[in-house]
Amino acid sequence: MPLTGKIALVPGSVRGIGRAIALDLAERGASLALTRHDWPQDFEAMEKAFRQSGRPFRIFDIDLRQTAAIPELVEDVRRHFGRLDILINNIERGGMPVVHGKYTCEQWNLEQETTLRAKHWLAEAALPHLKASGDGCLINISSIAALTGRSGPAGLLFNEGYAAANRGISILTETWARIGAPEVRVNELMLGLVETRHGPDTRGWSLLTDPEKAALTNHTLLRRIGRIEDVVRAIRFLVLEAPYMTGSLLRLDGGYVLGGEKVPPMPMGVE
Repeated sequence: MPLTGKIALVPGSVRGIGRAIALDLAERGASLALTRHDWPQDFEAMEKAFRQSGRPFRIFDIDLRQTAAIPELVEDVRRHFGRLDILINNIERGGMPVVHGKYTCEQWNLEQETTLRAKHWLAEAALPHLKASGDGCLINISSIAALTGRSGPAGLLFNEGYAAANRGISILTETWARIGAPEVRVNELMLGLVETRHGPDTRGWSLLTDPEKAALTNHTLLRRIGRIEDVVRAIRFLVLEAPYMTGSLLRLDGGYVLGGEKVPPMPMGVE
């Protein structure tokens, strides 16, 4: 198992993408530091899943919007496991226009605090320990909302505040890549529409009409919504198979940003 002896911190690992990423890291030998705050109804299932993984893990109950508590969290991870090698900067909160309607100040602040601010303070606290490991890996997870904003078919799912927060993540990725080098690789995985995240199994998706859902898949070159396993494989690549990649952005969106329009045949021309 290539990650035996490595310690990975995966916030937002109660369910969905975060839990799948953490379980895949465990399958490859990593020991896990996990955080949770929302969705208490899923806590028991989370604990069961990680017990069944057979790998050492510890769950930390923390609201990462309370940034003053983040340095102590990272220090607790170091004290418990002795080191920190991997941070999957996964937490976010995205308000969907189809769910929340027009922005309120509270919703705007919630998205900024979770999607951008918590990521910042978590990485800042973790970077010295990732550097000390000598072979650290930090992956920021963001959204194509950073590129599309509230436009096109996804305008029902992406708010402009959420888009602004995600655009900020790219700045942090580049800065941390410079700070972390050469001991830490820092990259960004930018997600499109994925199940449990702006896709099926979200409240917003359930509120869309069939034509609205079709418009989203038709705008995606691969004509489907991303699966959790697609994200897991991309994270696996960045952690294990990309030793010469840092400061980079990997977009995993099935071609949504390019749009679903076909390239027309080349015209004959006039000469």
